[in-house]
Amino acid sequence: MSKRITRVNELLQREISEQLHQRYRGEATPITISSVDTSSDLRSARIYYSVIGDEGAVEKARALFRRVGRDLRARARKRVILKYFPNFEFCYDPSMVRGAHINELLDHLNESDTDE
Repeated sequence: MSKRITRVNELLQREISEQLHQRYRGEATPITISSVDTSSDLRSARIYYSVIGDEGAVEKARALFRRVGRDLRARARKRVILKYFPNFEFCYDPSMVRGAHINELLDHLNESDTDE
């Protein structure tokens, strides 16, 4: 991945997260924009997000992005100047949930070791 695409990804991640939490504060509280993957031609970008909560919270986040995705893109487009501005595709990223589960398992193993 080129340095330019990496910078674009980081810039879009910050801007989308900022717009999301400023405009949709109440609904976006449990949502974290974990990463952005922009195509090399800047025509499309996958926005990966994580959600704190159960499957219901994930579904609410999915519905929120379906409802406000175009608005987020328009607001980001005003603040991030690119020759071509990518279309957004929002994708759920379960890595934070997996990481939390792994931490719980490691904590449980650590507790078992100290009990012996």
